[in-house]
Amino acid sequence: MSDLFICQLKSKVNMEKKTLKAKILPNGPILIEGVLEITLADKSIVTKENPAICRCGHSGNKPFCDGSHVKKEWKG
Repeated sequence: MSDLFICQLKSKVNMEKKTLKAKILPNGPILIEGVLEITLADKSIVTKENPAICRCGHSGNKPFCDGSHVKKEWKG
């Protein structure tokens, strides 16, 4: 992906560190199980529960997946 982002993993309860699960889908995104707080390059913060993170670079909603990998027949 061309956009730079930094991930900080936090739970909603007491902001404790918590282990999150990530699953890389064949020819698709990375699925995160849990709450992910992302600080974008412009310093804005986005918090998402169970997000799908783009791996193909074609998403119009980076760093999140919008399904563009299917249309582009991306293999990765």
